[in-house]
Amino acid sequence: MPPSAETRPPAAPRVLVVTASLDRHARELRAAFEAKGARVTISGLADVGFDTEAAHGLVFPEFGDALPDAVCVRTMDGGSFEAVTRRLSILHALGRLGVLVSNDARAVENCVDKAMTSFLVASAGLPAPRSWAVESRREAERIVAAENRALVLKPLFGAQGKGLKLIGRAEDLPPADEIVGGVYYLQRFIGHSSDGRWSDYRVLVSRGRAVAAMRREAACWITNIKQGALARPIEPDRELEDLAVQATAAVGGDFCGVDILKDAGGRPHVLEVNSMPAWTGLKKASGRDIAAIRAEDLLATLAERRSVELRPLPAFA
Repeated sequence: MPPSAETRPPAAPRVLVVTASLDRHARELRAAFEAKGARVTISGLADVGFDTEAAHGLVFPEFGDALPDAVCVRTMDGGSFEAVTRRLSILHALGRLGVLVSNDARAVENCVDKAMTSFLVASAGLPAPRSWAVESRREAERIVAAENRALVLKPLFGAQGKGLKLIGRAEDLPPADEIVGGVYYLQRFIGHSSDGRWSDYRVLVSRGRAVAAMRREAACWITNIKQGALARPIEPDRELEDLAVQATAAVGGDFCGVDILKDAGGRPHVLEVNSMPAWTGLKKASGRDIAAIRAEDLLATLAERRSVELRPLPAFA
């Protein structure tokens, strides 16, 4: 006789890895999930469509009428405002349909928008450099003049250290037509060098705990690995780890890379929270298998959710 539903082994979870390209990270994730027994599909969101008469209102070419059990968001394609909004809406819809999405759409939105990240981190009472986001050039000039100290101008939706500019006077602001999106995102510059070298920290948080960390070291104040910084191993630092976990919680994330900078007095400050962190340098510096950690934690969360869904309701007299 065929096994009953109670004794039948659970089906292998179907995991959709969302990525803009089949890069090293995506390949590592696929191998890590498959090593844990999951069935993996790798895709961007451009091919996923809304169809209000479809079984779930969404159409996935790889799943037919079914839905994935979990979605692991590695990276998302850029595009027009409309295209990006539609792709985020797909993640929102998946969450509403009960699919585990990590990081979910709200966390991605909170991290992609640096102004919202700063707002949430500050609202949580965490130490961070004072930040501003305005659209008026006059207001940006007023802020620079009133601060009378170095500020960093960043693209609101930038990444990998691109487009950063140190601002000391209002005259240092680029021409208005060079301001990305017409938004001035400014942050107090609290960096300092030691023996001509600059550094900050990246702490990776997964499922509520710090799982890896490194110190990024560079010859200039921009310390992103993509800009040529070196990844250095560090000893466990409880203060950094706790701050990173709190910053991740503040943005609603469950897998985030948190950038932390210590000021001249040694006090750590949260600079940014990345919901789609790369880990090549971090893996080398920490010796941790980040993809395996990511896969294990996401599948553990999925298993916990399933156990709650299958738990029998209490009997009432």
